[in-house]
Amino acid sequence: MVFRRLWASITPYRARVWWALLTMLGTASTEVMFPKVLGYILDHGFNGDASKLALWKVPVAIIAIFLFRGICTFTTSYLMTWVSSKLLNELRARVFDRILNVPISFYQAESSGRIINTIMFEAQQIVEMLKVSMTTLFRDSLTVIVLMAALLWRNWQLTIVALVLMPVMALLVRGVSKRLRKLNQNQLDVNNELTQVIEEATRASQVIRIFGGQKYEQQRFDAKNEKLRGYAMRTTVAVASTTPLTQLAAAVAVAVVIMFAVSQAAADATTAGHFVEFVSLMMLLLTPLKRLADLNGPLQRGMAAAESVFALIDTAPESDSGKTLTARAQGRLEFVGTNFSYPGQEQEALKDINLRVEPGETIALVGMSGGGKTSLVNLVPRFYTPNSGDILLDGCSLQAISLSSLREQIAMVSQNVVLFDDTLAANISYGDGEPDAARIAAAVQAAYLTDVVRDLPDGLNTMIGDNGMRLSGGQRQRLAIARAIYKNAPILILDEATSALDSESERAVQAALDELMQGRTTLVIAHRLSTIERASRIAVLVDGRIVEMGTHAQLLDNNGVYANLYRLQFAA
Repeated sequence: MVFRRLWASITPYRARVWWALLTMLGTASTEVMFPKVLGYILDHGFNGDASKLALWKVPVAIIAIFLFRGICTFTTSYLMTWVSSKLLNELRARVFDRILNVPISFYQAESSGRIINTIMFEAQQIVEMLKVSMTTLFRDSLTVIVLMAALLWRNWQLTIVALVLMPVMALLVRGVSKRLRKLNQNQLDVNNELTQVIEEATRASQVIRIFGGQKYEQQRFDAKNEKLRGYAMRTTVAVASTTPLTQLAAAVAVAVVIMFAVSQAAADATTAGHFVEFVSLMMLLLTPLKRLADLNGPLQRGMAAAESVFALIDTAPESDSGKTLTARAQGRLEFVGTNFSYPGQEQEALKDINLRVEPGETIALVGMSGGGKTSLVNLVPRFYTPNSGDILLDGCSLQAISLSSLREQIAMVSQNVVLFDDTLAANISYGDGEPDAARIAAAVQAAYLTDVVRDLPDGLNTMIGDNGMRLSGGQRQRLAIARAIYKNAPILILDEATSALDSESERAVQAALDELMQGRTTLVIAHRLSTIERASRIAVLVDGRIVEMGTHAQLLDNNGVYANLYRLQFAA
């Protein structure tokens, strides 16, 4: 099944593959040419007919053989590298496309280390397997066929004697294949775990240093590294044990053949030249047979990697069958009896949510951690789907709207800012194929980034580093706000959007956000209640339920959950 899929992936390049096979056949044909020349020289150059042998033919024949062989070998290598590099690009593109379109829940079950390892290492394993294995399999198989045909033509009796021991080598290779497949799958799993350890150590370098986790991380790394070495040694033992056994079987075959050849020579059934030619062909046969026996290791590694890559490619993408919105949404949101629990969890994160948000209204979501605030806003862009109930945009169910069309209507600013290792301008206009310089400048000004841009060496064209690490926390937060301003969507989601700002920056950005929220439906998650006092309404969530709803003043007068939270924050 896996091999059929791999062969189907090569379909666009089969013309080059067939040309490569043709050149492999050319290389295989040269294997019988040199022994033929050698036998001819022995029969005609070392007896009374030596005077009739044209000496110039010998070097010309030898040079021509190796020149033809060199051309065929080079062409094979070039064509197979071309095909394998194209296939590698295609496999990586297919995996990357799939991880861009899988549901958000996929990332709860899969580590980033495994995903990176699949794209970079396992895809490479498949291509190396195809490149090396196909070249070895076809070229050496053709070589074996050509040599066997030459052996049968030269002396069929001796050839049959040699063939008796061939099934022994086939059984040896088959016996080790199953164990190799299991070992290679385990090795890939441990390699994924090791990649995850390295990725986490790189990402959490500051935390590791502050909390003194160097020794712990080193122990984690050493344990996975040693486990990986163990599997590598077991794989080597399985592969390496095959080679001496097959060589021993071949040596027995050669010894038996020599015994029969000597008896034929005694009966004048063969000549010295024919005998040397036959033995040379047999010795040449050992090398491709050895390579074919050694092929089992990389073949099983590649097949194990292929299973992992195809499993990721086969992951179901987000369901997207809705209609396309042809105009800008008004922004009316309605939660109707919405219930939701995360995949694999029985406890509901949201319970019977009924909420109507009018266009241009700002709804603040407050409550203790774990109350369901983030879960609620994550349902709006369809990162997750409700278990029951519905969510409507302008009276239309979100499930009936295509994902791309729905998400065009939404801008989001999270407290966990995600930026890209690109220019400041590219991060602001992210997702826009044709960035508008005027809109970028307006977003910079509205997010109070003008001074920041002026102080950067290349202004808007400055590279900001991995996740914007060349900027301060407050600057990164304002850059994320500028990105939302640039998008100019009718629905705005703010998840602790001012959490990383100092007091002065917070006031400046809050003013920009107040202006941005005008005329837009806004959902605001905030723990600092001072930032949402002017919200149209405030919804208080406890254990996934809306327990209070009203303005800031109304909720204080109710003296309920919100009033208690407010007093806790402002007790000082």
